[in-house]
Amino acid sequence: MLIARKIPVVQGDYAVSDVDGTIMSTVLGSCVAACIFDPEARVGGMNHFLLPGNPDRDGSDQSRRYGVYLMEMLLNALYQKGAERSRLRVKLFGGARVIESTSDAGAKNAEFAENFIRNEGLALVSTSLGGFQGRRIEFEPTTGKARQKFIGIAVPEPEPRTIEKQLENAGDVDFF
Repeated sequence: MLIARKIPVVQGDYAVSDVDGTIMSTVLGSCVAACIFDPEARVGGMNHFLLPGNPDRDGSDQSRRYGVYLMEMLLNALYQKGAERSRLRVKLFGGARVIESTSDAGAKNAEFAENFIRNEGLALVSTSLGGFQGRRIEFEPTTGKARQKFIGIAVPEPEPRTIEKQLENAGDVDFF
């Protein structure tokens, strides 16, 4: 019997596996996750980046938060496990507008991810980008199967209903 091995992928992280039964998972808002796999080598991985593009050159080491760094780290780790560039398949998730502001970080992350995949000549097989809800993603790296559940949308509470109370008279005691 195959027991699933769960690997959480948090902001600024990536994971790669070639072990059957492995499930990678993450929760996204405006961040983006790339799920990349080689169906022939049966290896895949996931990353989770917070910011598009390259890190600033101010001397701080915040590279792990940026798309370029995490995309390169993920691709290199896949190649080390036997993946070939020509067989890679990519699925992108996230990039939601989860807070109201003048800048749409989610849209910028989504645009970066799509441009990166196109510029690298990789096969983009599916996307679920944008919108106003967060997502929980589960990815099976050896098969390329991905599941998504939307989360985080505010549901208005129903208006309180007026309940009519009728009194029953039973002597000196009133029952509600």
